[in-house]
Amino acid sequence: QVQLVESGGGLVEPGGSLRLSCAASGIRFSMNTMAWYRQAPGKQRELVATITSGGSTVYADSVKGRFTVSRDNARNTVYLQMNSLKADDTAVYYCNARSFLTQFAHWGQGTQVTVSS
Repeated sequence: QVQLVESGGGLVEPGGSLRLSCAASGIRFSMNTMAWYRQAPGKQRELVATITSGGSTVYADSVKGRFTVSRDNARNTVYLQMNSLKADDTAVYYCNARSFLTQFAHWGQGTQVTVSS
């Protein structure tokens, strides 16, 4: 069974940091591009960052310079280091895995990040 499990969300004050993790099972992790998306209430889901198996990354303009995505293929885990957090970073953050070969995608259930003073 395919499963993506996010962790590391929580409440943090503006300017603080959080590190999200997504542990994948049931997929060929090295054959998938991994990504983080986020969605705030009443807003469309947006792509935050992607990382290929080889380590190439793409970031949304809104997070570039503050967030860093990385992956550990040996542990089947992708991370999102979030620094200098702002109130408008508040959202549910979702992990996504997309196969190079088929483009078939899987989603995690999400983890809540709340940035508030």
